[in-house]
Amino acid sequence: MRARIDHLVVGADSLEQGVAWCEATLGVTPGPGGEHPLMGTHNRLLRIATVDFPRAYFEIIAVQPGRAPQRPRRWFDLDDETLRDRLRRDGPRLLHFVAGVPDVRGAVHAWQALGMDRGEVVAASRSTPRGLLQWQITVRPDGQRLFDGVLPTLIEWGETHPAPGMPESGVTLHALAASHPEAVRLRAAYRAIGLDAVKLDEGPAQLRATLETPRGRVTLAS
Repeated sequence: MRARIDHLVVGADSLEQGVAWCEATLGVTPGPGGEHPLMGTHNRLLRIATVDFPRAYFEIIAVQPGRAPQRPRRWFDLDDETLRDRLRRDGPRLLHFVAGVPDVRGAVHAWQALGMDRGEVVAASRSTPRGLLQWQITVRPDGQRLFDGVLPTLIEWGETHPAPGMPESGVTLHALAASHPEAVRLRAAYRAIGLDAVKLDEGPAQLRATLETPRGRVTLAS
């Protein structure tokens, strides 16, 4: 199995806040996204793909006002009040990343063998001007990211991936790195799905994404 970085997840208190942050931090306006009725969230997107990360994109996600989720908890810890307060107080921040795999159920089983419960595989979709996007993604009933966001959510796309349909944004992914006190366990999890694009060290829990932008090189830390 060969896993790739699919997308980076930046949480925001609102999409309006997220757009303003993106313009100020990265120097670009994010493109359109969509709604996730299953999760009660919505997003804005921008392509950050390169030769090394051919399908990578950037997601700014927020709870959709007035939209209740159809599951007990939203994904990416977006129902966690401590995190929600932090986003309101300090602004948007890098929360997590999603790894694309060719066989999401096989990847889930590989992690279960290591004692890691990434959650059930949920079928999801959203409408776009180019047609319906469909995917399968791992979501825990409690909505937790696990390992402070350093263990990725897993996704298997249907026939269409969104990145090729996004215009060039002027922002590209240079590197994604992580550190965590349980780096040994996380390295085993990365190896089990063939994820070799993320540099992982032992240390305080953190993700660091380095991007080339119109404002120069920018590093986002969780």
